[in-house]
Amino acid sequence: MAVARGVNASSNDELDTENLRFEIDGSSRKKHKSALADGWCAYITRSLSAIFLTSKLNLLLPCIPLAILSKNMIEDKGVGIGGDGWTFTFSLLGIAPLAERLGFVTEELAEYTNQTLGGLLNASFGNLTEVIVSMFALKNNMFRVVKLSLLGSILSNCLLVLGCAFFCGGLKYKEQKFNADGANTNMGLLCLAVMGMTVPAVLHSTHTEMNGTGSEVALSRVCSVFLLLTYVSYLYFQLVTHQDMFEDDDADDETDDDSQEGDAERKPEDKLVGEGLGFWGCIFWLAVLTIMISLLSDYLVDAIEGASASWDIGVAFISVIVIPIVGNAAEHASAIIFAMKNKMDISIGVAVGSSTQIALLVFPFMVLVGYFSGKDMDLNLKVFESAALFMTVVTVAFMVADGHSTWLKGLTLILAYVVLSCSFWYHKDDDLKAQWPGVHA
Repeated sequence: MAVARGVNASSNDELDTENLRFEIDGSSRKKHKSALADGWCAYITRSLSAIFLTSKLNLLLPCIPLAILSKNMIEDKGVGIGGDGWTFTFSLLGIAPLAERLGFVTEELAEYTNQTLGGLLNASFGNLTEVIVSMFALKNNMFRVVKLSLLGSILSNCLLVLGCAFFCGGLKYKEQKFNADGANTNMGLLCLAVMGMTVPAVLHSTHTEMNGTGSEVALSRVCSVFLLLTYVSYLYFQLVTHQDMFEDDDADDETDDDSQEGDAERKPEDKLVGEGLGFWGCIFWLAVLTIMISLLSDYLVDAIEGASASWDIGVAFISVIVIPIVGNAAEHASAIIFAMKNKMDISIGVAVGSSTQIALLVFPFMVLVGYFSGKDMDLNLKVFESAALFMTVVTVAFMVADGHSTWLKGLTLILAYVVLSCSFWYHKDDDLKAQWPGVHA
């Protein structure tokens, strides 16, 4: 139907539908070359070049085979690259370019969608690294690592990623504006998530459980169901009933002139969508990158205990600070790039939207996965972590309330993240200490 509307019925010219693609956004229609219009050889060359030669972070790709080699080597008196410390290091560094490339491919895929769905895709696949790491940690009964790493992702996105976006954008523009309604909606949902994750901690700390730890687990599962329902409602709200609330008012300005030219005057353009990966090419690379991230995440989780002992760094600090910074590389880069282009609504959608998704989807999803796999995963973050989450959400809520951003707001958020990082450096986690007596928890 889209093709039929895109061509004037009175036109005698034939449309080569195999080599053209229609992108419909409101009243505007754009025609693009197919990714395979120049043949398979040109497509493969272009795809490999776009994936491997367009990012400086790809210099870290050799860490992937080094991580595999380290995992399968036996450390012999400190000689060689075997051992958990090196395996963790190489895996962590190897995930960084994969996460960034995942964000790149997601942006290419987002070219086939509108602005709102594009931001949602960026947030979704940007969180894929954390989901995979959490799944492997849950499989190994590392419940605290799951909770701390997801908490760290929320803190990193809300404070570090958003702070860097505000700061870098503020250095280029004196003041930037964004849709305060959409940002405040995200913050309201985050407040609900804080409530759901704080109540089990309060129940535990006040020793008012009816059935011991069983009450915390049961309460967490009930809260998880409601949080997931809230997320589904949020998606319907964002993508259907109130789509305009989350989009730039000027998002379609650049295409207004084209929409008035008339379909009869349009001719095929030689422009490819994005870097020319194509829709199915993006799906293929997403699958490849996901498999590689899964492999390294497995190595990462297995080596976290040994890495903590080798580095003499607490597992809590590694889980809350180190792993999320690497896992959020895609959001970090995307949010800053969009802020430098003065597209603050997309930037906030990536940073704050990602935090909302972790709190309302990933966290409760892991609890329910634990339920169906017979594991007592809960939402109890303990008092210290709950306080850190509460202070973070309140701070960000004040920063986005007026719909304006400056470099000073960005610097404030970055310094807030530094303060929390220092607090987790000195934080002792008794649960981790009990699980791994030989490490600095």
